Amino acid sequence: MAYNRQDTGTILKIVSERDEIAELPEPEDVELLLITGMSGAGRTRVADTLEDLDWYVVDNLPPSLLISLLKVVTPATGITKFAAVVDVRSREFFDDFENDLRELEKAKISFQFLFLDCNDDELVRRYESVRRPHPLAEDGRLLDGIRAERELLGSLKEQAHIVIDTTKLSVHDLARKVRALVVGENVAPATPKITVTSFGFKYGVPLDADNMIDVRFLANPYWVSELRHLTGRDKEVSDYVLTLPGAEKFVDDYTALMDEITKGYARELKPFVNIAVGCTGGKHRSVAIAEAIADKLRDKGLAVRTIHRDLGKE
Repeated sequence: MAYNRQDTGTILKIVSERDEIAELPEPEDVELLLITGMSGAGRTRVADTLEDLDWYVVDNLPPSLLISLLKVVTPATGITKFAAVVDVRSREFFDDFENDLRELEKAKISFQFLFLDCNDDELVRRYESVRRPHPLAEDGRLLDGIRAERELLGSLKEQAHIVIDTTKLSVHDLARKVRALVVGENVAPATPKITVTSFGFKYGVPLDADNMIDVRFLANPYWVSELRHLTGRDKEVSDYVLTLPGAEKFVDDYTALMDEITKGYARELKPFVNIAVGCTGGKHRSVAIAEAIADKLRDKGLAVRTIHRDLGKE
């Protein structure tokens, strides 16, 4: 089960709705990862990667809420892997965080503390590329903000169990390092889950398609009077489409091609793939071919679902 990342407002609501806060979980009941580091060093990418690995991720958590939240998200809620991205740039939170670390150690709760670092030149380049101000650059001087944050976080870096310098890492390299950290070097990346979506070009193309197929090269069943009122889900239409010249070979060739595509997506840690199959109206050819491709991919052991976006439209 994958959890949506939780922001601070949601966490405050979760904690406030509990009349009594339970005890901390037993040491063996929860896998805990704390993440902090320089702004721009990759905390968001780490959080994204952990979510893809089915961790419960809380972003920008004030350290003062860490212990309270950990008492709420226990195995009783179905959560056993919990990651908190902690922002300790505000000085009043700094002592709270160090006290919480000591409380976790006192409770013998095992945790990993990850610090993300990056050199100043690369941080400047990253901030300039996204045109966002640094949170500590009060007078607008980017480099002053970076240096102030580095000084503030210096002692935390020394306490971290793991330090990752992201200066020369791409987002994919960083994701691989995080994956190796939490699941091990020798665990193969998960095969992406595939969605095959049929659509009609006259209603617009799906904006989230990773691969798009145009099957308007096949004869249109719409012009066969006895098939016009049916859809590609009906056997009569499916049989008609798949026996058209080139149709079956196209399905076989495309699913063979997807073998290498899915392997590549797995290497790049892409968890979901959307294949869009289009015809004119999205009712006959695209539906039949989408279902045929999905069946072939399932035969290869892949997790596949189908969506027929434009069925029911006039």
